[in-house]
Amino acid sequence: MAFFRNTTVNLLNLHYGIHALALSGGGAFFAAFLLKAGVPAHGVLTAMAAILIGRFLIRPAILPLGRRFGLKPLVIVGTIITAMQYPLLAEVHGVGWPLFALCAFSSVGDTFYWTAYHAYFASLGDAEHRGHQISAREAASALVGIAAPLLTGWALVTLGPRFAFGATCLVLILSAAPLLWTPNVAIADEAPNALRAAIPGVLLFAADGWTAMGYVFVWQIALFGALKESFTSFGGAMAFAAIVGVVSGLVLGRFIDAGHGRRAVWLACGVMAATILARTGAYLHPATAILANAAGAVVVGLYTPTMMTAVYNLSKRSPCVLRFHIAAEGGWDAGGASACLLAAGLIWAGAPLSAAIAVSLLGTAAAFVLLRRAYGAEQPAPQMT
Repeated sequence: MAFFRNTTVNLLNLHYGIHALALSGGGAFFAAFLLKAGVPAHGVLTAMAAILIGRFLIRPAILPLGRRFGLKPLVIVGTIITAMQYPLLAEVHGVGWPLFALCAFSSVGDTFYWTAYHAYFASLGDAEHRGHQISAREAASALVGIAAPLLTGWALVTLGPRFAFGATCLVLILSAAPLLWTPNVAIADEAPNALRAAIPGVLLFAADGWTAMGYVFVWQIALFGALKESFTSFGGAMAFAAIVGVVSGLVLGRFIDAGHGRRAVWLACGVMAATILARTGAYLHPATAILANAAGAVVVGLYTPTMMTAVYNLSKRSPCVLRFHIAAEGGWDAGGASACLLAAGLIWAGAPLSAAIAVSLLGTAAAFVLLRRAYGAEQPAPQMT
């Protein structure tokens, strides 16, 4: 398997796997814990929007730091700052200063981490094996996601949030260790036409951020309610979804790398739309909610390689990979924040959760059009041995 021969990408995927262990543990309980702590559903979505707006405002500061230090230190620092939000999460009790501090730390950490990580992965990965490498990354994330939510749910109930989220913080910090053996990537002082080249990525990520609002954020609120606000049941549903994700995880990357990206878009976006539609009613019954949640793992195995192969290859061909991802991530923030505020307004006005989930279909439709355009501009990748 030639796509495993890139040692640097293997280390990046090891980092991401440990990182995913924390995100599928404490990270998966982010919205659920805020609800349990007394923040209403529309307040949770407003907090998510505040985090995204903070990220949007902070993001331009990444460029001068990247030019001075390169990408690797930014990924490491972002990993550590992101970890610090979880001890703060444990201190939230309704709307108050711990929630505001949590939003601030989340904005800073996520801005550093995701902007630099995506640029780093795009720079060091191989275009001809991009789908394989992303699929391997997502399959590893699904694998570690089996035990993590079960353990976190148990820890929240038996040991309390400070222990559970403290463990999440520690795992995130440890995830930076594999990066000690990866190379740095320098960022040029000047990159003419970099922002213009980033426009396709901005639009793709804006559509993706809008989709994630209902598909991820509102759905987690709905699922937690369907499971009677039980941390252990919620963790079990997440673990079951991870098992489904491991089975489906490596399928589509090979398909994309063989030059079938446009066909993959039909499959990925079609399954995404079907899952969103199913989730609009599935949360009314615990059994159907668990099944709809598991279907999301299939979506990750199909949709994420399709989306990120296009974005990473566009960024690697752009004049500056970091400038591309600063702009693209800004698009994600704008799309996600707008949709979160719309969903929060709908719920506050008395609309059912199904209406807020269904709004994500607009983002999926836009992603379909944009991805077809992105893959239409690409030539089939050469076959490597």
